Amino acid sequence: MNNKISLQIITMFGIGRLTKIPGTLASFVTCLIYYILMSNLIPFTISLEVYCLILCILFFIAVALIDECSENFKQEDSKEIVIDEFIGQSIPIIFLSFYALPFLKWKGIVLGWEKLNYPLFEPKYIFLLFICFILFRFFDILKPFPINLIDKKMKNSWGVVLDDVVAGIYATLSGYYIVIPLFFE
Repeated sequence: MNNKISLQIITMFGIGRLTKIPGTLASFVTCLIYYILMSNLIPFTISLEVYCLILCILFFIAVALIDECSENFKQEDSKEIVIDEFIGQSIPIIFLSFYALPFLKWKGIVLGWEKLNYPLFEPKYIFLLFICFILFRFFDILKPFPINLIDKKMKNSWGVVLDDVVAGIYATLSGYYIVIPLFFE
């Protein structure tokens, strides 16, 4: 793939180069993207299976592109590379959006492995995205075991993406078992 296009993808079209906190900005933009995709703002809905398939494909593309572009950065896990934040932040958003529905108890939304179409300004869904954002950033910055081990030992493109995937899984589990039951019915 063209190196310029690859760089655009792994920096989320330049978001990774905008601030001193590119990971946080990329996570926030990811939340906005899913807010639009899962709302009634768009005329179609996407199933959980499709989100998971796209995320898995994106994982392998990200690993390949980071490996391809590694010579453009001073360190392997450069702050400019934020596609890993998109992937990691996507995990709690996707799974909590589908599996938190029994707690949210909205009328007119089919529960389970079905398609979503949230009301655009639904406060509970906005709060759910906020929870996903905070939890993912907490685990991505704190790096508890085994995230810290992956971050220290896997100094390649797999490690760049995998530590964020594990942070996303931690955020999902924390949200599902601890945070959501505290705030939702």
